[in-house]
Amino acid sequence: MMVSKGMIFSAGLGTRFKPWTDQHPKALAIVNGKSLLQRNIEYFQQFGINEVVVNVHHFADQIIAAVEQHHGWGSKVFISDETDEVLETGGGLLKARPFLEGKDPFVTINADILTDLDLDKLIRFHQEQQALISFGITDRKTSRYFLFDEDNRLCGWTNTKTGERRISIDKPGLRPMAYSCVVVFQPEVFGLIRQRGKFSLVDTYLDLAAEHRIMGYDHSGDRLVDVGKPESVAVAEGCFK
Repeated sequence: MMVSKGMIFSAGLGTRFKPWTDQHPKALAIVNGKSLLQRNIEYFQQFGINEVVVNVHHFADQIIAAVEQHHGWGSKVFISDETDEVLETGGGLLKARPFLEGKDPFVTINADILTDLDLDKLIRFHQEQQALISFGITDRKTSRYFLFDEDNRLCGWTNTKTGERRISIDKPGLRPMAYSCVVVFQPEVFGLIRQRGKFSLVDTYLDLAAEHRIMGYDHSGDRLVDVGKPESVAVAEGCFK
């Protein structure tokens, strides 16, 4: 099963990344001379994913200009225009449906995530598990966790700061793991998503988890930096040359 298509979520306002995002989209923030967007396009290329959808909203014109100027950094880049309204990850995925649907799985990543997770291994895991959706997880510290059973099937979500819990499959001994924002989807997912408009993929996962196999692929030990705040750039520069 070939995976040749991917999506990079690049539409966010980047409010945690000010002052850069007062003038620029976060996806064009520079880490060791390359933008986050370029790094993720090149990350996909390492695994044969050369057709990429990039959704745009905040300073959309700057992203479009960068893609054109650099000829997609060697990939075929499609723009999914959300300038009218930022749709978050779930709404953004639905809007990009015409670029992504087909017979093969596709992969998504958030523009501000840098990782050396082996996508070939994630895709193989996804196929072996016969999952609808599979995503990378690690045992790092965060405030929001997905909850998994002993087979790494998604069962719920929790926010340790607010105490909120959302359970899709009620089982004892659920294990909290952090979401890596690197995801493999079966194209059938488009016919199953019930949400519309502006929504997070987290809502979709939790909505579908009881009836469909949504699996976590534990890649703890791999490099992963969430370049969500300006101070994370230095961390990323130490990890990714």
